[in-house]
Amino acid sequence: MRLRFLFAFLLILTLSAAAYPDAANTAYKQGVRAESRKQYDQAFEFYKQAYTLKPEEPRYGTAYLRSRTFAAAQHVANGMKLRESLKLQEALTEFQRAAEIDGTNYVAAQGVRETSELLKKQAETGRPPALNPESPLAKQVAALEGPIELEPSPNTPITLRMTTTADIIYRAIGKLGGINVLFDLDYKPQKVTVELNEVMVPEALKMLALESKTFWRPISPTAIFVAAEGKRKEYEANVMKTFFLRNASTPAELQEVVGTLKGMLELNRIQVNPTRSSITIRGTPDQLVLAEKLVSEADKAKSEVVLDVAVMEVSRTLINNWGTTVPTSTTITPVPAGGTTGSSTSPVVKIGSINGNNYVIPLPSATFTLLMSDSHTKVLQRPQVRALDNEKATLKIGDRIPIATGSFAPGIGAGGISPLVNTQFTYLDVGVNIDITPHIHSGRDVTLKMSLEISTHTGDVNIGGISQPTIGQRRVDQEARLQDGEVNLLAGILEDSETKSLSGYPWLTKIPILKYLFGQENKERQENEIVFAITPHVVRAEEINDDDLKVIDVGTSNSIGLRYKESKPPKAKEPPSPPANSTTQGGERRQPTTQKSTAPSAKAPAQSDR
Repeated sequence: MRLRFLFAFLLILTLSAAAYPDAANTAYKQGVRAESRKQYDQAFEFYKQAYTLKPEEPRYGTAYLRSRTFAAAQHVANGMKLRESLKLQEALTEFQRAAEIDGTNYVAAQGVRETSELLKKQAETGRPPALNPESPLAKQVAALEGPIELEPSPNTPITLRMTTTADIIYRAIGKLGGINVLFDLDYKPQKVTVELNEVMVPEALKMLALESKTFWRPISPTAIFVAAEGKRKEYEANVMKTFFLRNASTPAELQEVVGTLKGMLELNRIQVNPTRSSITIRGTPDQLVLAEKLVSEADKAKSEVVLDVAVMEVSRTLINNWGTTVPTSTTITPVPAGGTTGSSTSPVVKIGSINGNNYVIPLPSATFTLLMSDSHTKVLQRPQVRALDNEKATLKIGDRIPIATGSFAPGIGAGGISPLVNTQFTYLDVGVNIDITPHIHSGRDVTLKMSLEISTHTGDVNIGGISQPTIGQRRVDQEARLQDGEVNLLAGILEDSETKSLSGYPWLTKIPILKYLFGQENKERQENEIVFAITPHVVRAEEINDDDLKVIDVGTSNSIGLRYKESKPPKAKEPPSPPANSTTQGGERRQPTTQKSTAPSAKAPAQSDR
């Protein structure tokens, strides 16, 4: 019975231990499925369960923290939308849930405080509070209007022929277009002659201003103010606008835009804000219209290019070693009569005996070699560099080797004192070093200013008792213009060396076939080549549209005056005129309708037909 009880207890423990990690894994998988459906609350609960069951598992902890952040952010976003809709109680619930999920979420805690205060104010006043209260000045700013536009009534073409002073003609045109005319007290009108045929009222006023050397500006939709041309800057209306640039970000780029505006439009009141990449301008309405055109043309996205750089180094070593390594020397050894040669393994040749001694020559061994070695080395690096127009791009692949610099004293190096008195180190980049500055043309051609280098650490040299590295370098500095997608080999540096040697017995090594029995021929050839290949791919070209190429009329050199397109109202079809002697049914003679000017003329009575 005791054995059975112990066995059952161990079985229960085993099953519980097996089920423990399974429950954590099951909760984790459920969290993954919930997260894939963007159900962050459910995913957070499942991940939290898995992490609680097995906190030492890294993936459970990572998933739990990630889901906690996403779930809290979702509730914060919902709370913001509800608060903007003045659903304060629902918004407070969302913020509280976000703070409950992630206690470190500062935005959720701030949302709870702000929404609670809004609910308190709502309970005190009995009406929904303003989320973004405005100051009295803000209401006045919102009520500001833009430049005044003249609104003639009727806005129909006029025909006018007059020779008189300019003020009288101004009043005549104003009466025909329902415009009130005010004059500067210092204005002295001059006598002019105008002939206008089927001209709209604003154009008629511009023509008269040009003829009489005056200028006018609207002070209301139905009134203008006239003054001499010399007082234009004193009375001309000014407007203000802030331009927010999307692409120009650096102070230098902003100053380029400001320089263009000052040079072309003679604007002096310009304020630059580099922090917000904005330019605030004050000037006449026409100046600001041209400023907006210039800013839109200058604030274009920079062109961008992707450069595929292929760096290939191919080396080959070919060694051929054929023939026999023949002996080139031997010795004559005396051997006493009846004695041995001392070595039974080396063959000897007896050449004779003198005075009872035998003289022998040991035959040296010869080695026949038949060897060919062919080794290839190919190093291929294919980096990809993305660069903006006229911006330098740098790529370095390799090592940085320290090089000692300073004051040397080689004469005291042997006494245990370091020969390098003042130690300084500079680091040299060794490997593949690429510096490229592209310039992208409007036709998608790319001019590249390149510096390509391959360097290696070939060895060390002792200088003044200090071991310094020796750097092998292959470098090319080049400027080329390529088309989009064109592959170009920038440099091919070929090193080809061949060594041939022959060793053996004289004269016998000259025999074509037997020379390999009496000599050895050694051939060694080394080829080393480096190739740089570059291919530009334009991913964003300069954006030039029809508005950028359009020629516009900007007025004279002294003053800027723009002309705008105005759609003329269609002319009403008049019935055909009856004969001169024709009469109506009532017996009355029909006359064509005309619009006459009542302004007097200096030469004749006022007669102005249209």
